[in-house]
Amino acid sequence: MDIFGILTMVGGLALFLYGMNTMGDGLVMLSGGKLEQVLERLTKKRIMALLLGALVTAVIQSSSATTVMVVGFVNSGIMKLTQAVGIIMGANIGTTITSWILSLTGISSGNVFIKLLKPSSFSPVLAAIGIICMMTGKDGSRKKTIGSILLGFAVLMFGMETMSGAVSPLKDNPTFTGMLTAFSNPILGMAAGAVLTAVIQSSSASVGILQALCMSGAVTYGTALPIIMGQNIGTCVTALISSIGASKNAKRAAFIHLYFNLIGTILFMAVFYFINHFVNFAFLSNTAGAAGIAVIHSLFNIGCAIVLFPFADKLVALSTFTVKNQTASEPEQILPEKLAALDERFLDSPSFAIQLCKNAVIKMAEYSKKAVLLAMEVQTEYSSEKVAEVIQLEQLVDQFEDSIGTYLVKLAGKDLSMDDSHLLSVLLHCISDFERISDHAINITEAVDKLQKQGLEFTSQGKHELDSLGIAIRDIMTMTQNAFSTGNTTTAADVEPLEEVIDDLVMEMKQRHIVRLRSGNCSMEAGLLLEDILTNYERVSDHCSNIAAALIEIQADELDMHRYIDVKIKGSDPHFQKEYLRLKNIYILP
Repeated sequence: MDIFGILTMVGGLALFLYGMNTMGDGLVMLSGGKLEQVLERLTKKRIMALLLGALVTAVIQSSSATTVMVVGFVNSGIMKLTQAVGIIMGANIGTTITSWILSLTGISSGNVFIKLLKPSSFSPVLAAIGIICMMTGKDGSRKKTIGSILLGFAVLMFGMETMSGAVSPLKDNPTFTGMLTAFSNPILGMAAGAVLTAVIQSSSASVGILQALCMSGAVTYGTALPIIMGQNIGTCVTALISSIGASKNAKRAAFIHLYFNLIGTILFMAVFYFINHFVNFAFLSNTAGAAGIAVIHSLFNIGCAIVLFPFADKLVALSTFTVKNQTASEPEQILPEKLAALDERFLDSPSFAIQLCKNAVIKMAEYSKKAVLLAMEVQTEYSSEKVAEVIQLEQLVDQFEDSIGTYLVKLAGKDLSMDDSHLLSVLLHCISDFERISDHAINITEAVDKLQKQGLEFTSQGKHELDSLGIAIRDIMTMTQNAFSTGNTTTAADVEPLEEVIDDLVMEMKQRHIVRLRSGNCSMEAGLLLEDILTNYERVSDHCSNIAAALIEIQADELDMHRYIDVKIKGSDPHFQKEYLRLKNIYILP
């Protein structure tokens, strides 16, 4: 092979790796985070976890990505270590699908229909369809994502064919064949496979490279077998790297992956070569084909899963022994569950990460609402314990805003679909409003606290009016929370009329207070604190309106937020007017 042949092989390898990466990223984006959510929720039974691990890996075309995701799940507390074992075993099975797809390159027949199964026959068509989809689709759209998947597959197959063509002359090169013969030594072959996979961090890609070498006709099964075994060990590097700086259990999950592959490989190699010593398998000297590589890869991974599945708890125990428990001097940081789930490892799966952020904001909304409701209770029945709880909730909401905001900024730099991009924008808008709602709960509590310390009291009429206003505030917060949780823009559109009714109630209460103040039924000091409480209630409803408007904005093509509000102000929107009049008759001051 001359220098030009080497360049062709390197170029083919580059196209192969690029195509695999592009196709994998596209498949992950197309799944919209749903596969990851399935993994998160449906892994209580170990056999189910194994099947799901195999399914997810087969779809996203990467056992390393699945394992890294598992490390993230365990690190964030979403998944227990015992659940992770099944997924890791299943991931090894799922990754074999890539080798079967690549084995199609070895199809040779004079039959037209069989020829059509060969990737070189249909991949140009897929490439043409893919590039059309990418050129005509909007950024982040489903159409463009499908286009990138098809184009990635075509590039992957073209790279495979290029590599195969470049190495085909090497079958007659004695230096090359002599080097390959050296790899028939189990130890050297395993080491070569492990190093190659560790460098490119993909067992699917390294198996594909091996299949391409097999096209030269110079690779025997005796050479290929130990290399395949080593590839399973090398793929563990990605998970081990991702576990650096993670929790103890996350490190244990990475070691479970290592021990599973290491024990499986050693066991297989020991049994196989022991039997071979007496039987002398004749097929080892036969020329390996792409399909044969896929068969060996599949049988090994399925066999390991079957043999080691009953010993899953032993793997957990071994990983626990390797990574010791926390000592008293090493306390682990405890975060709220939804915040702990925002693991940076999930940033490589943006669709799933954005859903985790939404879940965290939903929990943040619950805390904000609880803070306001407690502030109302403090107003009617003062308690220092409740005051302290309001302060604690506000601090918790602040923590949520900081963590979610930082995570969303990191996520914004990723390749997001159109829907995910819209959702990210909505979340960024809403977290500040939810945080401000909890601030107003603090302000209300502080006003009531001053009222208590100064020995002041509102009139009975004023108390009844505050109770009526409180009902409206509670309802608008519940409506806003439901609209945000479900993404229902119809419910969101109903928030604005209620916000307007609350504005009217506050205005009327202020006017009534002036009358009481003039008649001497209320003191000036108590009146100022009442004014403060009313202002904060009004601000809470304003932030609910902002959140609802942000939700409406996600449907900007059908309903523009600014146009909606303008129409409302003009009083010409039929829905707004009808709903406003209906609510006006429900929320009445006593």
